[in-house]
Amino acid sequence: MADLLLFVDPDIGKDVDLERGFEYLDKELAEIYPEAESSNLKVVDKLVKVFLRDGNERCILLHLEIQGKDGKEFPARMFEYFLRLRKRGRPVAAIAVLTGRKGRKKIGVYEDRCLWSTVRYEYKTLRIADYNDETLMASVNPFAVVMLVAKEVLLKDNGTKEEQDNVLYEHKELIARLIKDRMGVYGENKTRVMMSFLNNYVVFKTREINLKFMERTDQIFERKNTMGYFEQLAEIRRREGVEEGRREGLKEGRLEGVQEGLEKAVQKMLTNTDFSVEKIATLMEVPVAVVKKIKKELDAK
Repeated sequence: MADLLLFVDPDIGKDVDLERGFEYLDKELAEIYPEAESSNLKVVDKLVKVFLRDGNERCILLHLEIQGKDGKEFPARMFEYFLRLRKRGRPVAAIAVLTGRKGRKKIGVYEDRCLWSTVRYEYKTLRIADYNDETLMASVNPFAVVMLVAKEVLLKDNGTKEEQDNVLYEHKELIARLIKDRMGVYGENKTRVMMSFLNNYVVFKTREINLKFMERTDQIFERKNTMGYFEQLAEIRRREGVEEGRREGLKEGRLEGVQEGLEKAVQKMLTNTDFSVEKIATLMEVPVAVVKKIKKELDAK
């Protein structure tokens, strides 16, 4: 959250004590605006309490519009959020992050006029498509890398799956190298989070390219004792055999044997590789909780 705020306003640290952290008020936001959950709008909203240096508290409404075009109704919706929060006694500042390629030129402002009366509400906007790669790569703010990753989703879907994946592969490798070069600035934990976002948010259309990229990132980050690309493919083929066995088991009503085979496959990945729990869950297409459970059982032995 601090990285986002500093990206939007580099001087925000003068007013907000970023080192005190933040308090997320998602439950309160759901009570104030329950329509968001029941609507078809592709939005993600966060209500965050921040602490000012003068001792006061304020709220920031973070509104993420997935593939949003911020049409005529968008400013009015932002103003509605403001009214409901203000009615609850919450002084609020809003940021709208827009991932759509196009939108209205006049953004960040809601105006309502009636005869001599005028209401004007302003809020921060951040449209990902407005930032070029060079500007984002030059920034040392980790949120700039998040923006670079998000921009990959906005690439045009031209060509075959293989052609699209080849374009994405080049961009993702470039971003992975950028993250690696700045590990000293970002720190290990933040680096891990950004790589997880890169892997999970921008997904290749073909499994083989995804595995190839995983091996490449292992090389970039100089990880050792990891399973090679072809070994991963062999493991996937074996896992596909497990899936086929699962289907046969379903036909014959034999679920225990199928579950046992899947658990053994996860155990093999945990034992023979240095892959993270999340990476194994992705490869095996099982919930992270399942892998954690099996890992805990292995550690206990």
